[in-house]
Amino acid sequence: MRGLGHLHALLLATYYKTPFNLACIEMKVINHGVPEALKEALMKECNELLSLPEEEKAEYLDAGPVDPIHIGTALYPAGDGDRYLKYLFLKIFVHPEFHCPGKPEKLRDVAAQFATQTRDLMLQLTRAISESLGLDGGRISEALNLDSGFQKLIHNHYPEYDESDGMGRGIVPHTDNGHLALTFQNGIDGLEVQHNGQWIQAKPLPGAFFVLVGDQLEIVSNESYKAVMHRVVVRSEQTRTSFVSMFAPCLDTVVEPVQELTPRRSGLGVPGHQVQRVRYCTSEKQQGQGANSNGRRAGTGPH
Repeated sequence: MRGLGHLHALLLATYYKTPFNLACIEMKVINHGVPEALKEALMKECNELLSLPEEEKAEYLDAGPVDPIHIGTALYPAGDGDRYLKYLFLKIFVHPEFHCPGKPEKLRDVAAQFATQTRDLMLQLTRAISESLGLDGGRISEALNLDSGFQKLIHNHYPEYDESDGMGRGIVPHTDNGHLALTFQNGIDGLEVQHNGQWIQAKPLPGAFFVLVGDQLEIVSNESYKAVMHRVVVRSEQTRTSFVSMFAPCLDTVVEPVQELTPRRSGLGVPGHQVQRVRYCTSEKQQGQGANSNGRRAGTGPH
């Protein structure tokens, strides 16, 4: 992948050809500079937060989808009758304003470091993606106004599978409604990506982040990069935990294909078609119930 500099992006196994580019549906990045110790500390502190007595996290349990800190349990129709998929989550908005729960005490510092380092990494990846399309390295960041971009951290907790409660563990198929997402997990399988109608297990690689392309990058690249349809299916008797750093344009950004990619490429998109990021954000209130403007189920980042 051209333009990565000191990064080593490992593009694995499943590629498909678009008329003007070779796109991947599974991408992992290693040598990214985010310490493993920081990732482990973040997972530990978030697990401790979710384990606190309800009275100590009550204000976050009562929060809504657009509040800066939200702890909750999500239930999704599994699409196979009356069964539902279930998981616990913590969502924290960290940019342009940083928010964090007061407990555990170490969480704030760890989350701030992780947010900054993963945001910088996603900006570097965005530069590489821009250059891979023959554009100036800063072109996509400029088009999406990423300097004032919207970032949130998401911690997901999938309890061990138990047939007796009638609940599956996972998340329904969706694409992310942002720009890019970096995710890692505790070594328990579950993340799957779709290719040619088939589900492919995204196997964890020690030290790596999964990199997931979102709807906004698909639009701004005029579909040279495709948003990754993915889901989580947990079949293990062990608890699966994952963490996501998601980056998106600010809420008033108008997202459209960059002009350099629209001439003579009418088959890849509709030149001049504009989609406001704020329209995608409203789908958070209906998470798991609706579809986005492309007919896909909208998602906000559980992996």
